[in-house]
Amino acid sequence: MPLGPWRKKKSTKEHLVENEEVSSGGGGSGGGAGLAGAGSPGKAAVNGAGLPPPPANLRPKLVFHTQLAHGSPTGRIEGFTNVKELYGKIAEAFNISPPEILFCTLNTHKIDMDKLLGGQIGLEDFIFAHIRGIKKEVEVHKTEDALGLTITDNGAGYAFIKRIKEGSVADGVKVICVGDHIECINGKNVVGTRHYEVARMLKELPKNKTFTLKLVEPMKAFEMLEPRSKGAKPTDGKVGTGRATLRLRSKGPATVEDEPTEFEEKAVKKVDDLLESYMGIRDTELAATMVEVGRDKKNPDEFAMALDETLGDFAFPDEFVFDVWGAIGDAKMGRV
Repeated sequence: MPLGPWRKKKSTKEHLVENEEVSSGGGGSGGGAGLAGAGSPGKAAVNGAGLPPPPANLRPKLVFHTQLAHGSPTGRIEGFTNVKELYGKIAEAFNISPPEILFCTLNTHKIDMDKLLGGQIGLEDFIFAHIRGIKKEVEVHKTEDALGLTITDNGAGYAFIKRIKEGSVADGVKVICVGDHIECINGKNVVGTRHYEVARMLKELPKNKTFTLKLVEPMKAFEMLEPRSKGAKPTDGKVGTGRATLRLRSKGPATVEDEPTEFEEKAVKKVDDLLESYMGIRDTELAATMVEVGRDKKNPDEFAMALDETLGDFAFPDEFVFDVWGAIGDAKMGRV
């Protein structure tokens, strides 16, 4: 199969709405059906490149509300077209630096991996930004081939832990938690490295050897401290029940679209499961892109060529591509 190789600070008051506090359990009414994942669909293909942002007058005139997950006044943001611009707007609202933001969740302040902000935001979704907290360094003795970590990324250069398999090597190291940003592996800085590459680096570490991880956990308010989480089990990717979403793209302007169809939900779920099985990552926006690519293809070869053209940086194995093609076909036929 033809596959390729794999923002003069302004006053914060301009952006914050001091009287619009929301409860710490979540904001907004009804959340939209954004696909929870990390990163916009095109970023995996171009790795941050692509067309320049559209002029401000062409961007969707939509206003979203946001808070810092550990507690803050409410901010209003608008005029963004991709995840990096969104982080910039949030940072501007709270007078912080964009790299302080590790990831965002929709409609909950908790570190809920099922509600990660990805490439789609429901028009009524409330955005909670989780920022850098405590740094920690841990030594891990790799007694098994697999560590039991599932990696994702925030769409702006930070890979972080989405799941920890129960009973795994990583599960035995209690300082490692879901939501932790992986900053260094054995002294090598991996900031800016794609999640699939971080997952590969961890997998390729020699068995029966000790290695060092430098991690950054999300900041938490004292009243929000909770027991260590293993990470939520995979779901269908739905965050809410709104009828429309803002789709963030690396190429071209953001667009307002209908919520995903039943076919899209099923196919994305199956493909995301395959990504975890083959690559040790979960990324529903990447899965959504693959489903888009395969929607109108007639055979596996045609799909493989289109996938290579769109996502060639990943160098997906042939057997993975074939299984993805089968998963998309199953979803088309209504098979779970």
